[in-house]
Amino acid sequence: MKDYLQDLNKAFESRVRLGIMSALMVNEALDFNAFKELLDVTDGNLASHTRALEAEKYIRVEKSFIGRKPNTKFSITPEGREAFELHLSALETLLKNVGGGEVER
Repeated sequence: MKDYLQDLNKAFESRVRLGIMSALMVNEALDFNAFKELLDVTDGNLASHTRALEAEKYIRVEKSFIGRKPNTKFSITPEGREAFELHLSALETLLKNVGGGEVER
């Protein structure tokens, strides 16, 4: 197996998890409803993916109330940022090596 393939992280293989991490790389934090709309997923689907990323310590979850309504906010951890950057780097290397050359953009 090529060395760079070892840096692909199984935690980010899902479209939803990839979307969560990508959004948190460029936003300080996002709440549950923002993610639901952005990723077009159900409550249960989003909840299961955020729990998995939280279990890996890649995201932080903060629960609070706005008025009487519960609000769940997510942010990326330093470990999550590092792991995702490594994953993206491995993907870029993979793309450059497929077919033996540079990938046109």
